[in-house]
Amino acid sequence: MSVYKVRYAPSPTGPLHIGGARTVLFDYLLAKQNNGIFLIRSEDTDLARSSAHWEDAILDSIEWLGLSWQEGLRVGGENGPYRQTERLDIYQRYLDRLFAEGHCYKCFCTEEEIEKERQIAYAKGETPKYSGKCRNLTPEEISELERQGRKFVIRFKVPQGKIITVDDKVRGLVHFESDGIGDFVIVKSDGIPTYNFAVVIDDITMGVTHVIRGDEHLSNTPRQILIYEALNAPLPVFGHVSIILNEQKKKMSKRDGDTSIDQYREKGYLPEAMINFLALLGWAPEGEQEFFTIDELVKEFSLERVSKNPAVFNLEKLRWMNSVYIKKMDIKELTNRVKPFLKEQIPNIDEYDPSWLEFVVETYREKMIVLSDIVPLTADIFHDDIDFEDEKCREILREDTVDSVINLFKEKIIQTEELTYEKVEEILKSLTKELGLGGKKVFMPLRVALTGKTHGSELYSLIPILGKERVIKRVDYMMAKR
Repeated sequence: MSVYKVRYAPSPTGPLHIGGARTVLFDYLLAKQNNGIFLIRSEDTDLARSSAHWEDAILDSIEWLGLSWQEGLRVGGENGPYRQTERLDIYQRYLDRLFAEGHCYKCFCTEEEIEKERQIAYAKGETPKYSGKCRNLTPEEISELERQGRKFVIRFKVPQGKIITVDDKVRGLVHFESDGIGDFVIVKSDGIPTYNFAVVIDDITMGVTHVIRGDEHLSNTPRQILIYEALNAPLPVFGHVSIILNEQKKKMSKRDGDTSIDQYREKGYLPEAMINFLALLGWAPEGEQEFFTIDELVKEFSLERVSKNPAVFNLEKLRWMNSVYIKKMDIKELTNRVKPFLKEQIPNIDEYDPSWLEFVVETYREKMIVLSDIVPLTADIFHDDIDFEDEKCREILREDTVDSVINLFKEKIIQTEELTYEKVEEILKSLTKELGLGGKKVFMPLRVALTGKTHGSELYSLIPILGKERVIKRVDYMMAKR
């Protein structure tokens, strides 16, 4: 096996979900560490549900994660086209070959007949499978049924009494009995190939050497192996990774909250943190290391250390990991990352002084779990046209001791050369001491005078960010409005 070629082949019927993203990552790592090729194509034969919108959304999510591919959609290659609906002529050539060599046949059974067979099997406590009723139709019978206009599907002839072995790089040797499968459909009545047929032809014609996918596909693998063998084509290496469960140890669903990569991107999770988190969902490094760069993952990853057991999605761990990445990120980079979130509230954010913006982000980064946290954290900062949150705030500024608090505060602010966190802390403490007032009598009116609210940004952080002029301007404005 000279060149590794690994593929990801989503159905464009929805966004890229957590499980799919992990599969993409494992595919990418395997290809990268073996100097191989990572290919992405589209299984769009579900005509009713597939769309270009979802195809673009999936590819955008993969690009956002920072995972590149060398062949397929958007990048091209010599084995295209890369959408199944554009490859029907290719499937037909292989179908003709299967017909010529006696590996498949036309089945004219109606849906009602198939359903009746299914119900009989259920009644006997057996797993339903096709009876093979049309397997031995004569050419004359076939011609007569076609003359009558009867619709047909094309079924693959499953050899009887055969043990099909999957040499799975995650699960080891897995054995299936062909007698439990039954002749399965490879082309539907509308002429569209089924998944099990199309995926094999795609992998053969595109030179795929390794098929890494979710373990829900393991039951499909014996059918696919039979098609490989009928075409005398070499088998790829298979690896089926376990599903991802929610924290209640059940299969993840929309009821659990966010399940797609887009949703995490929109909330402000970092792609670096998502990659690190996804890698540890079902894969265990040899040592105790928990934080990995993508290059370190390429070096360390192996299918042998992928667990057979389902992984559990721990949102709190992802949030913690994301916060650590935020704390460690270069401040210029972090500022650029939060700008799109700020821009939704402050359209002219790009016009603000870059060094001041970095100071703002640096001030609040310790409190950030996701990038979007910057919006509520800085809600009191960008606009000076503030107002009272409610009548209670206005009443606070009418209390007897407020004038002395505000006047002394302004005096000390004006006298201070540089407003730092430490200097503001010193000023506020001195106010309580010199005026003989409790902290609430000092801090609450100052907060209301600066923000119009009784809760919000820490004053030690807010005042240095606003600076002398804006602090005085806000205080005077709100005192005049009380």
